[in-house]
Amino acid sequence: MASILTPESATATATATADAMAQRYAAVRRFTEQLCEPLATEDYVVQSMADVSPTKWHLAHTSWFFETFILQPNLRGYRELDPRYAFLFNSYYVQAGERHCRAQRGYISRPTVAEVFAYRRHVDGAMADLLASADAGLLARLAPLVELGLNHEQQHQELMLTDIKHVFSVNPLRPVYRERIAPGARGAAPARPAPAREWVAHPGGLHWIGHEGDAFAYDNEGPRHRVYLQPFALASRLVTNGEYLEFMEAGGYGRAELWLSLGYATAQENRWSEPFYWEKRDGDWWMFTLAGMRRVDVDEPVTHLSYFEADAFARWAGARLPTEAEWELAAAGLRAEGNFVETGALHPRPAPARDGLQQLYGDVWEWTQSPYTAYPGFRPAAGALGEYNGKFMCNQYVLRGGSCATSVTHIRPSYRNFFQPEATWQFSGLRLASDG
Repeated sequence: MASILTPESATATATATADAMAQRYAAVRRFTEQLCEPLATEDYVVQSMADVSPTKWHLAHTSWFFETFILQPNLRGYRELDPRYAFLFNSYYVQAGERHCRAQRGYISRPTVAEVFAYRRHVDGAMADLLASADAGLLARLAPLVELGLNHEQQHQELMLTDIKHVFSVNPLRPVYRERIAPGARGAAPARPAPAREWVAHPGGLHWIGHEGDAFAYDNEGPRHRVYLQPFALASRLVTNGEYLEFMEAGGYGRAELWLSLGYATAQENRWSEPFYWEKRDGDWWMFTLAGMRRVDVDEPVTHLSYFEADAFARWAGARLPTEAEWELAAAGLRAEGNFVETGALHPRPAPARDGLQQLYGDVWEWTQSPYTAYPGFRPAAGALGEYNGKFMCNQYVLRGGSCATSVTHIRPSYRNFFQPEATWQFSGLRLASDG
C-alpha cells in the first residue's frame, strides 16, 4: 500500500529530520572541542612537521568546510566572520580558491585560539539557523552535505590526536595529553597476554566489494564491483610489539632482501632501526604515547609502522600483507566493534582470547598491499567536493579497519584510508596474510 504524504506529515517529517541532523551536528562538533580540553593555549599553535597541522588549524578548517560548502550556497544573507579565513583554512580544494602553504600553518599566530573558537560559534549558530528554517526540499539536499561535513570533521578529530602526539613527542619534556587508564581500573580493559596467532582461512572465489546501501560512504568506496580471489588466510590477530622485536633482533632493518628497494632506501636515509616513537633507555625499549613515555608492552599491537616496515616484517615472517579486497571479505558480516577513541585508551590493546578474527576494527589501521586507486567505474563528483578523494589516487597505499583514535561511528567494512608508504605518525600496524 502506497503511503500518502500530506502537507502536515511532510512538515512533521522535515522537522524530525532537521532535529536529528542538528543533534548529530552538535554532538560531533562538541566532541571535537572535548578532545581539546587537555590542551593549553600554547599547544594549539605548534606545527612539528609538514604533515602535522596545528590543533587550531583543524578547529578552523572544519568550520571553513561547513561555511564554504553548506552555508554560503544555502543560507540567504550569510556573512563570513572574516573573509580572510577562507585563504588561511582551505586545505587542498583548488576550485574553492587560493590557500595558505600547508607547511607554514604553524606560522599563523593570528587569529588567536579564542578567535578560532569564536569562528566555530559563528558557524555553529548559522548552521542552527539554516537547519531550523529549511523546508523539506532543502533539507533533502542538505542531508548528504551535512553528513559529509560531519565525517570530514571526524577524520580531523583523529588527525588532531595523531598530530598533537607528534607535537608532544618532539618536546623534551614529553608532555602528557591524558593520563593512561591503568589496566584493571574501572572502565579499562584488563591486563592480558596476546593469544597465540592462528590462521583463519577463506575459500576465495567471486565476490562483491565496495559500499552497499543508502548509509553514508565516501565516493572512493564505490562503485560496488566484483573481484575474484584465490583462497587465502588471515592471521587471527594483529602483529604484536614482541613479534616485531624479534624482527628487529634478527637484523630485519639491515637485511635488504626483505625490503622493497624504495623502502630500504627510505629506511637507510632516515636511519630507521625501530618503530616510530620507540627509544631505548638503559637497555629497555620505551615508547612515547599520548599518556607520556612508558615501557613497550610485548603483547600490544605494534603501531606507527610505515608500509615499508609492515611489508618487510611480513616477508621476514614468511607471509605477506593482505589485499584490501581480502580484508573486506574477511570483515563482511562482522560488527565494527573494538578499541576506538570512545574507549579513552588512545593506544592499542592486546587482542582478546577468542576464536576467529580479532581486532579487525580499532587499535591500529592495517596496511594492505593494495595501491590506492579508483574502483572500476569511479567518477569524482563535479566541483570542489570532487577533490576530496579522487585526486590523491597516486603513490599511496590503502589501510583498513580504523584505530584507537577513530570514532566507532566513522568506520565500516568498505572504508578506505590511504597514506604514503613512508608515513609513520598515524596509528598504523599490520595483520599477516598467506596464500591458500
